[in-house]
Amino acid sequence: MDTASIHNFYEKAVFAAVQEQAQHYPHLQGNGDTLADIACVALNRLPPRYIRHDVDFAFFQTENERSESERSVQEAVEFAFGFVQARNAMRARR
Repeated sequence: MDTASIHNFYEKAVFAAVQEQAQHYPHLQGNGDTLADIACVALNRLPPRYIRHDVDFAFFQTENERSESERSVQEAVEFAFGFVQARNAMRARR
């Protein structure tokens, strides 16, 4: 059984959204650890959708489902930026 192609559908979308939104947070530019934490928090807020090929999953989605997925990714990433930054600020106060 070849499992190398199995991945969570949302991973690429979340990674791209984190990179895009990171441009609005200059203090996080180049901070790979924090950006990875943000991606993890965002992915944990989304339902797992394991697939082998992105194109296969996209083929079976309706336009509404595709739009909902994109909206869900954006909301999860926005939440994750706030959450991780708040946690880092609390740690800095200790």
